[in-house]
Amino acid sequence: MIRASFRFTALLLMMSVAVAVTGQAQEYRSALYDFSVVTVAGGLEHPWSIAFLPDGDILVTERPGRLRIIRDGVLTENPVAGVPEVHAQGQGGLLDVVLHPNFSSNRLLYLSYSKPLEDEDGATTVVARAHFENDRLTDVEELFEADSRGGGHYGSRLAFDSEGFLFITVGDRQAPPRGDLEAHPAQDLSNHHGTTNRIHDDGRIPDDNPFVNESGARPEIWSYGHRNQQGLAIHPESGDIWATEHGPQGGDELNLIRPGLNYGWPVIGYGVNYRSGTAIHEGTHRDGMEQPANFWVPSIATSGLMIYTGDIFPEWKGNIFVGGMAGTQIARLTLDGQRVVSEETLVKGLGRIRDIRQGPDGYIYLAIDSDAGPQSIVRLEPTE
Repeated sequence: MIRASFRFTALLLMMSVAVAVTGQAQEYRSALYDFSVVTVAGGLEHPWSIAFLPDGDILVTERPGRLRIIRDGVLTENPVAGVPEVHAQGQGGLLDVVLHPNFSSNRLLYLSYSKPLEDEDGATTVVARAHFENDRLTDVEELFEADSRGGGHYGSRLAFDSEGFLFITVGDRQAPPRGDLEAHPAQDLSNHHGTTNRIHDDGRIPDDNPFVNESGARPEIWSYGHRNQQGLAIHPESGDIWATEHGPQGGDELNLIRPGLNYGWPVIGYGVNYRSGTAIHEGTHRDGMEQPANFWVPSIATSGLMIYTGDIFPEWKGNIFVGGMAGTQIARLTLDGQRVVSEETLVKGLGRIRDIRQGPDGYIYLAIDSDAGPQSIVRLEPTE
């Protein structure tokens, strides 16, 4: 059953409100918890992603091309050395960072970023892995370079599943949906526009990928027909793959990602053209194209996605948390199996939430990327 955020009852739409400000901690009230938003570290420039190291350090990517370390609650002065060159223009730059599942023993981490194209303008989405030791990267090697062209919508979220496969999102690169919508690059399996992709941890292509034996199709593709997925998380118990996708004006989506399926962009959807408000899609449904598990009208500009499993907020276990940039909020979604049954808006007005992660301590961490405000890492802590 599709659940649009504007259709929920008043109870399910209960919004958190700020009730106090004390120093750096701002207090909020929600349906299940009162909590504070506490600054972990400031002084960042367009933070995009967060990763937690076994020794307690926190890695943060900055879109201009720096990988930073928060150590003992302090942002270290020097960025991590050895980060590859990135195309830091517009939406591009250094984007996601994730650790290998066996990082403690192999010290491998993975970066996604926009890379300048040779012999032409623009950039494409690239994933590289490297060894991280003594605050520097070595043995950097590219594992995936998307066959995509454009000025934005890089996608670039990364996630490992329990079997060690790496999933990679690539956006539609802002290719305009005009004329024959089925001819749009996001509907064409011969490129990576608007796709979720799956590779081995060393870049090899799995033999059981859905299009690996289809002539003309890119073998890395796991799903297609996406616009710009900037949230990706894999449920630790069920193994379900969840992704959030930017809509145009309206129609942001939460999707359950299954192999080989078409998620419809730009043929179907719930948004309209920017400014003009005119229709983009043929409609909202079509046979052979997937419906979202949840969608937002108006858009909240979804970015960052997390499934909570910690003990700090036990009543939130199993809930999906979605960051909103234009909406400057967190959406907390409750699941019944694979169905979204309720939504609550948290922390509205905090800033552009670029990433949301659960720390090893069970707290919820946010990367705030605001053009006209603080650019910082904060966390949610329960209050009395």
